[in-house]
Amino acid sequence: MNDQDLFPIEPDALERLHARLEVSAAEARLLDVAYRIIDTPVGQLLLAATDRGLLRVAFEREGFDEVLQTLATRVSPRILHSPSRLDQATSQFEEYFAGRLHHFDLPLDHRLSSGFRQKVQQYLPRIDYGHTLSYRQVAEQVGSPNATRAVGTACATNPLPVVVPCHRVLRSDGHLGGYIGGLEAKSALLTLEGAGSR
Repeated sequence: MNDQDLFPIEPDALERLHARLEVSAAEARLLDVAYRIIDTPVGQLLLAATDRGLLRVAFEREGFDEVLQTLATRVSPRILHSPSRLDQATSQFEEYFAGRLHHFDLPLDHRLSSGFRQKVQQYLPRIDYGHTLSYRQVAEQVGSPNATRAVGTACATNPLPVVVPCHRVLRSDGHLGGYIGGLEAKSALLTLEGAGSR
């Protein structure tokens, strides 16, 4: 016999306790990274945010536990499942996947990237919904025409996929290239946006 057998806890009571923990942690400034997991047409996504803005969007195939461990190491160990802190982001993802939102309007925390990678990632939202560019074209747009491979690396390490639309960058021959969420997810996002691919 364990404690739960002796003192059964109603699921609603646990939810209320967790909600109180969220509020208390935020008020005491003990919460540095809030996260939640949402269901989408491309599978579950983990969203994580700081006071600065959305910090990380992760596909399930990346391993949510590994992603959270990396955030604990690189940003802060004060991480809490805090869905309400990500209501605005969740709402925009829902609108995007319903085809009603063409541009995310969220504050972003770019601290997980730096240098050329960050420069490329900050350029990517300029690629319009429903359009694509090649890795070479992006390299030219950011002023480094010989950095095609580095653009590919910046896209592959993008900590904010979907919001920072690295899925809109294709190989010069029109084929998909790689994608952190897998080629099926990349193809689905392009199809949703009406961009198509070969």
